[in-house]
Amino acid sequence: MSHRLAATVAAAVLSFAGSAAAQEAQSSATETARNTRADDGDLAEVIVTGTRAKNRTVLDSPVPVDVLTAQDLRSAASVGGELGQALQVLLPSFNFPRQSNSGGADHVRAAQLRGLSPDQVLVLVNGKRRHTSALVNDSSKIGRGTAAVDFNSIPVSAIKRIEVLRDGAGAQYGSDAVAGVINVILDDGAEGGELSASYGGYHTHQDAIDKTTTDGQNVFYSAKAGAAIGDGGFIRAGAEYKDRNPTNRAGFDGFDDVPGRRNYAMGDGEARDVNAWFNSDLPFSFGEAYAFGTYNTRDTTGYAFYRYPDAERPIFPEGYLPQSLGENTDISASAGLRGDFASAWTYDASLTHGRNKFESAVQRTINTSLGAASPTYFNTGDYELRQSLANLDFTRALNLGGRNFLLALGGEYRYENYVTGAGDEASYAGTGADGASGLRPSDTSDIDRNVFGVYLDLSGDLTDKLFVDIATRYEDYDDAGDKLTGKLSARYQLVDAVALRGAVSNNFRAPSLTQIGFQSTTSNFGDGGVLVDVRTLSVNDPIARALGARDLKPETSENFSLGVTGQLSDRLDVSLDVFQINIDDRVTLSQRLGSDALEDFVEDNFGVSGVHDVVFFSNAANTRTRGAELVSNYRQPLFAGKLLVTTSYTYNKTKVRSTQAIPGQLTDLDITETDLVGVEERNTLTDATPRDRFIVNATWNSPRWGLLGRVTRHGKTTRVFNFGGGYEPTQTYDARWQLDAEVSYRVTQNLSFAVGGNNLTDNYPERSSDEINYGGNLPYDVLSPIGSNGAYYYGRAAFTF
Repeated sequence: MSHRLAATVAAAVLSFAGSAAAQEAQSSATETARNTRADDGDLAEVIVTGTRAKNRTVLDSPVPVDVLTAQDLRSAASVGGELGQALQVLLPSFNFPRQSNSGGADHVRAAQLRGLSPDQVLVLVNGKRRHTSALVNDSSKIGRGTAAVDFNSIPVSAIKRIEVLRDGAGAQYGSDAVAGVINVILDDGAEGGELSASYGGYHTHQDAIDKTTTDGQNVFYSAKAGAAIGDGGFIRAGAEYKDRNPTNRAGFDGFDDVPGRRNYAMGDGEARDVNAWFNSDLPFSFGEAYAFGTYNTRDTTGYAFYRYPDAERPIFPEGYLPQSLGENTDISASAGLRGDFASAWTYDASLTHGRNKFESAVQRTINTSLGAASPTYFNTGDYELRQSLANLDFTRALNLGGRNFLLALGGEYRYENYVTGAGDEASYAGTGADGASGLRPSDTSDIDRNVFGVYLDLSGDLTDKLFVDIATRYEDYDDAGDKLTGKLSARYQLVDAVALRGAVSNNFRAPSLTQIGFQSTTSNFGDGGVLVDVRTLSVNDPIARALGARDLKPETSENFSLGVTGQLSDRLDVSLDVFQINIDDRVTLSQRLGSDALEDFVEDNFGVSGVHDVVFFSNAANTRTRGAELVSNYRQPLFAGKLLVTTSYTYNKTKVRSTQAIPGQLTDLDITETDLVGVEERNTLTDATPRDRFIVNATWNSPRWGLLGRVTRHGKTTRVFNFGGGYEPTQTYDARWQLDAEVSYRVTQNLSFAVGGNNLTDNYPERSSDEINYGGNLPYDVLSPIGSNGAYYYGRAAFTF
């Protein structure tokens, strides 16, 4: 692509440098909250997430809230402008591993908060619920069995700030907010704009093959601008383009008769994104109208497992490496009215629609049952999730007993629809496409649901020292039942500098439509490490029903947190929070279940051949997660600039309290496993995620120069495989340190440049053992957040006007 395009954009940036005067972006007159942390780390401004009170800041919030500014995100999203990657760099409780050879997770990466499942965090944009991906990650390690919000479909240049609530909040925001809430607040400047371009790539020494490599080049371009509308209104809009080259960290193939060949691929696949967004507000005499939206389209590639030479494959007699393809389209838009009425009340009425469509394909493979007539490219199916919401919210101030309180109440109607489409006939006929058999017409779904919810929230100062927030919510799903949730949070000022805070709540997460209706077939390791096709069955599928699958129930949780905050001086603040989250009826994919008797049963009763190994969803586990989180900020004027040092640490440990036994129908088919949740899935729920992470982030900014240094310690992870027959190789990977740095220089008030690097010491995860590395082909595991790509270097230019 691209050096020509990079040069063109750079020239455009430079051409503006001498022609425009600096214009400070003005905030909207209707803005509900200001940026919560200025460049010097001031935490005294108002937040809007975690409490509906209008005067809470980060330190006097009754629950822990992290705030990330646009400048934080700009430096942290250096690897191709990925929002998810930026959040992992900045938040120790946020995990966003780079999956590879992991089916759908090669295309849509899932994130975790507090070590819980990706679908147990609620994502908002400007306070409105964000839809999830339509694709279930059925072959990944982290996020297996979930359809998560696709963070990388949200343009990073569109963001003014992000507020991360680390606490259960179902009573305040609804289903899914078990681990917490991430609220993305869009840029709302009425004037000015920015052009930005960055280029980077990996330069690393691969110990597995003893070779120095440069690959994975990323180009990222963004543009945005705003304009005033009427008296106090605005519209702000922008676009992004991202292009990523692949990386490969595979080792030499120990299974190949010819030594020194690399038949596999391990790393990032190719990716190309186009993003667009807008945010707007128009005041009227009776209030204001607002609208905002995002759009993303992404083409991606992923890696499958190599197929060795076989006489039955005449098209690729020397072997081949199937490659998965994804075309992802993501749209979200909201519009509403808000204002005052009846003197004391405010209202906010809005409509939101979100849609994600994922079209899957596979290339460089064959359908062996079709012989020489087989195509080598197959459409394997498409998945689409649609979500529409109507919200009506009211607030008013109350005076009770001479003290001021805020009453908030409202309701929500949500409609969800999940539709899947079949692949090419050649993709599922006979044995199906090797590596990614397509959806059959009988596998497709078209299911929907209606959800109604109402809530009530009252907050205020009971005494001069005690702030209390109490909330309750009732939700009714027409397919999953109803639930009443509640939350009590409070903050008590012990002395001027120190306060206690805590919360208790119960939360609710209905199984997603994707978990109810998703079906697919992928390849994975079977007995003895041999590749086998594994079929994921919907719980509505007749085969799954015959094998004992049942309707999914909602997950329920109890959340407890207790913390202390201290404004120890004008320059130093500290917070420490501990928490416990008990979750019952967790929705998980079962372990792989297979036998010759099962294969014969399916063929005899349903006429479907080749179904030897299956998985399906169930409410099979009850878990308990305990943890602690520490955050400190230190500010210091230094050398005509300002120094900010943020230190953060998180620890969490999940324990499986109980699991479900396999149904009797499976026992009758010679299935020897005893639990639906096997050792691999227990590993996914408990210690596949780093148990702890430690980050020290230091920034120094002056009118001309900016310096950033960041040291991160990623904690231990553990991988467990079940290769059958009691063979369950296990390896714990040691902690790894990562060093990131950036230097920026402002040439003029409008033009700036930056250079930097991530993982500058070129660290890799610990090498996998011979039991796990699949003949040396996969030398590194995907679990470590440091990834297996090595050192990354980048440069960035930005022009503001």
